[in-house]
Amino acid sequence: MLDKLAGIIAHYEELERLISDPANVADYEKVAEYAQERAELEDIVRAALEYRQAREELEQAQALLDDPDMAELAHEEAAQIEARIPDMEANLLRLLLPRDPRDDKNVIVEIRAGTGGDEAGIFAANLFRMYARYAENKRWKVEVLDASDTGVGGYKEIVFSVKGKGAYSRLKYESGVHRVQRVPVTESQGRIHTSTATVAVLAEMDDVEVDININDLRIDTFRSGGAGGQNVQKNETAIRITHLPTGIVVACQDERSQLQNKQRAMSVLRAKLYDMEQERIRSEQDADRRSQVGTGERSEKIRTYNYPQNRVTDHRTGMTIYNLPAVIDGGLDEFVDELATREESERLQTVI
Repeated sequence: MLDKLAGIIAHYEELERLISDPANVADYEKVAEYAQERAELEDIVRAALEYRQAREELEQAQALLDDPDMAELAHEEAAQIEARIPDMEANLLRLLLPRDPRDDKNVIVEIRAGTGGDEAGIFAANLFRMYARYAENKRWKVEVLDASDTGVGGYKEIVFSVKGKGAYSRLKYESGVHRVQRVPVTESQGRIHTSTATVAVLAEMDDVEVDININDLRIDTFRSGGAGGQNVQKNETAIRITHLPTGIVVACQDERSQLQNKQRAMSVLRAKLYDMEQERIRSEQDADRRSQVGTGERSEKIRTYNYPQNRVTDHRTGMTIYNLPAVIDGGLDEFVDELATREESERLQTVI
């Protein structure tokens, strides 16, 4: 670890030299790139310098242990430093973990009703409201990109974006199958039904990060069935894009203009293609892995919302919260924090 830290400090100092080098002053893009990389290293460099200083002070204190006049004071100082070092090392290990480049991205969330008929659609709407409330608490912005309602207050499918710093880092754990157990409002005999909805969380990618060949696309237009007044009813503003090599189909109809819908549909397509490639790489590299924490497996049952027992259980961690209304109202942080901690612990094993 010391060698790795020394290399990081040396690289940080080199970046500072490059930023202040008169030869680079005129190249604003290059300077900005250096400055961003330096900013990303600041926390670990600061922690590394503090750690290095602590070890030097410990060596100095230990060197005085044989001095009769200084032994007592040196022993006390060494003990204090030794007590701090384990926490400093643990913090450095966390900072050394490879960072997911998608963590600061905006996200695109897709919720689809699963088994359970109308009740599954209503549950999908409940999940959308839960994430909208969570985003509101984080001061993130939610925009609906496409929706297909069931006519009874639910959604067959709803696609929306969440824009805000760190959105993907918090919402990425939500991918999977969500299950609800409750008495539907349409159930006259009061029987508890089990319904499901699937959630997919995709990081929104920039054009330069995903190369899409325009010849691989079939783009269709159709009349929007959503809100927007007479204008969208008379004109074909809605867009459906089919990526021919993969068969991925993306539709967007919530914007007023065809161009805006096309831009949003392309954004969703880029996210899907990037996620597909990442899933392929992960499967190849990690074929034998059994733990599901943080992987976003679509087929995994990740959480159960049990209304009669007022509980929500996350099956990946075993955590149960007996305050279902608070969770449905956006109170997801306890689950997210636990999942993030477990994922970090697993990743630490690759660094230690």
